[in-house]
Amino acid sequence: MAGATDPGRWQVRLAELIEEFEVPGAGLAFLHEGRVHEFAAGVLNTGTGVETTTDSLFQIGSITKVWTATQIMLLIEGGELTLDTRVAEILPEFRVADAELTESVTVRHLLSHTSGIDGDLFIDTGRGDDCLEKYVAACADLARNHPLGATQSYGNSGFVIAGRIVERLTGEVWDVALREQIIDPLGLTHTWTLPEDVIRFRAAVGHVEGAPSPVWGLMRAVGPAGLICSRPADVVAFARAHFGPGLLAGPETMWEPQVEIPNPHTMGRQWGIGWILDEWDGRRILSHGGNTVGQAAMLWAVPGSETAVCVLANGGHTAAFQRTLITELLDELLGLTVPPVLGPPDTPAQVDAGRYAGRYERTGSRVTLTLQDGRLRLRSEATGTLAGLRPPVEFDLVPVDETTFVGRPEGDPQWIPVVFYELADGSPYVHFGARATPRVG
Repeated sequence: MAGATDPGRWQVRLAELIEEFEVPGAGLAFLHEGRVHEFAAGVLNTGTGVETTTDSLFQIGSITKVWTATQIMLLIEGGELTLDTRVAEILPEFRVADAELTESVTVRHLLSHTSGIDGDLFIDTGRGDDCLEKYVAACADLARNHPLGATQSYGNSGFVIAGRIVERLTGEVWDVALREQIIDPLGLTHTWTLPEDVIRFRAAVGHVEGAPSPVWGLMRAVGPAGLICSRPADVVAFARAHFGPGLLAGPETMWEPQVEIPNPHTMGRQWGIGWILDEWDGRRILSHGGNTVGQAAMLWAVPGSETAVCVLANGGHTAAFQRTLITELLDELLGLTVPPVLGPPDTPAQVDAGRYAGRYERTGSRVTLTLQDGRLRLRSEATGTLAGLRPPVEFDLVPVDETTFVGRPEGDPQWIPVVFYELADGSPYVHFGARATPRVG
């Protein structure tokens, strides 16, 4: 029955779920009926066997983007800019390879992933306080992934640029501004961005293919896009601050849909300002996930019921783990039915799959689709800096309809939806992992 949860049961259930999905360690916190409940299971590092505790810090990855978007909204409420302020007005030195995009891209475009700036530039610009300044300078060579506002494609680069806007308007480095704008006002004691601070706490290590990851974290320059480390209870407290006036006078502005997601089957149907938006069982759902090197995080918030859930994990089949957990938990807390992940139909659709074969590419990623025995096979591989940190992924695709396919790597319990589509100008794209990748060959 909704609301009649036994929080203690979740200590046992979390341990069962991490074993089922081969997750080394995980932390869970949820806010319900005004109370926060915390749980932990497993180990932070299989190499050391250090136990996961509720105050352990994990990398929350791209959930950081909602924090950076919140920083921008605080500055907007303070009259420093608007969502439709052009980036070049605040950062006159800003450049990308496309001159029209340089001149026209706005803050709204950055925060809703509609800018068209190629989104996965991962470069190390050093550990100094000028790392974001140097990163923005390096964006001068970034290509255009799609025309401005033409579609949604997830972009880390845009949020680093947004972080630099925060620096310019506050006069502080992003890490300090984050603390002054959000962390300290919310009284968060276990939320940090720099490894020299994180190491003072129990800290999770990511795992790749069952072993501790070869590097602990990413370069400082991508901080505003994904470098917050935190415990689940702190992340839930951050979500709670978006349920009403307090930190922000009008947090609901961030829930307003900005763009339809071309592939609505993975994370949600729309993007707001920072938040991913969806509706489950008639209820508004805000969410965001985050993946770093061998770590995975998820945050869900249900504004109407003031319920929020955060789960942080350090490896294994994290997507299936997260989905199973939230499905069970929201049913128990709210009687809410989470829609199932899209899977293959009983009878695959009859589709001319060969028309989608080819090479699709953007900064940081190459997707190759080949036709083998009448079936499409997808290979996705990281390029550039992350090429050695993320092994390539390959799987066959099963058609659901004319443009929608699903597939999953061998041994993975979770299906991955893949959508093919064209922009208004006829340009062909493939959309999965929240990113739009143009066909180049």
